[in-house]
Amino acid sequence: MTLLDVPVIDFGPFRTGTADDRRAVAEQIDQACRDIGFLVIRGHGIDPDLMERTRDVSRRFFDLPAEKKLAVARPAPDVSRGYVGVAGESIGRSRDAAAKAGDLNESMMIGPVDVPDPAYATAPAAGHHFAPNIWPDEPEDFEKTWTEYYQAMSELSLDLMRSFALALGMDEHYFDDKVDRHISRLRVRNYPATEGVPEPGQIRAGAHSDYGSLTILATEDSPGGLQVCNAENQWRDVPIVPDCFIINIGDLMARWTNDYWVSTLHRVVNPPADQAPASRRQSLIFFHNPNYDAVIDRLPSDVADNGEPKYPPTTSGEHLRDLFTKTQNYEQ
Repeated sequence: MTLLDVPVIDFGPFRTGTADDRRAVAEQIDQACRDIGFLVIRGHGIDPDLMERTRDVSRRFFDLPAEKKLAVARPAPDVSRGYVGVAGESIGRSRDAAAKAGDLNESMMIGPVDVPDPAYATAPAAGHHFAPNIWPDEPEDFEKTWTEYYQAMSELSLDLMRSFALALGMDEHYFDDKVDRHISRLRVRNYPATEGVPEPGQIRAGAHSDYGSLTILATEDSPGGLQVCNAENQWRDVPIVPDCFIINIGDLMARWTNDYWVSTLHRVVNPPADQAPASRRQSLIFFHNPNYDAVIDRLPSDVADNGEPKYPPTTSGEHLRDLFTKTQNYEQ
């Protein structure tokens, strides 16, 4: 039976269990990625205190006056670092070039905190994937906390990629050398309590699919939340489970599996008008992306051998640069 709602999966047995336990978890992940492209995991091993400290320091950053946030503004449309103001992006443009209304959120983002050797990080193909991070002076614990959270997400993403390999019938270490110098981003989106009437078609985050291999999301249960479009083209709310992460695969992983796994359309909707004053929402989002030179071609997986290749080979860096620029050059 095809999953039409996002399942909750205990990831703990994959991290600490037997070989049979790991395979059983991988089978659940395979079904979720085939059917709906999203899952919620508990038993992930991330310290709840680190999650709360990251939420807290991020709230304090977004509460700063506008001029202090703009002091660390994104320096260029194709550089995924720094602050982006409310309506400074229209993420729906990655799927619909006609989408113009800016999304009703603001965000702050960083990239890798442990940069590899300079020859690799500054090679022409690296582009801006290892651009320096832009750190605000306030809050004073911002850089330390975000660095710690980024490193924790890096470790969790490696476990998830290993579970993906096992779910696809491959050696669980297949992806290890393709993500050991990953170009992932940590982005926190703040959705302010909505005021006034949105523009036609304007919502908190337009309908889109993510670009990379996987996304790790920690969000809050407040009005105006995340929805996914299932196999029957129905929009379903994603469950918000305390101390759990929402995981979804992105376009790159779908492409890697020749669309055996689905990169699902999702959006963040506006709250009902009568709940708008209490609708502030914050999401911690780790966009995991493989090494920029990782070749993205159909995997050597028997279960994902579903017909002729649907996509020409590319690299992670080329794929991400193309999609990111489509949405980040939105002009107000």
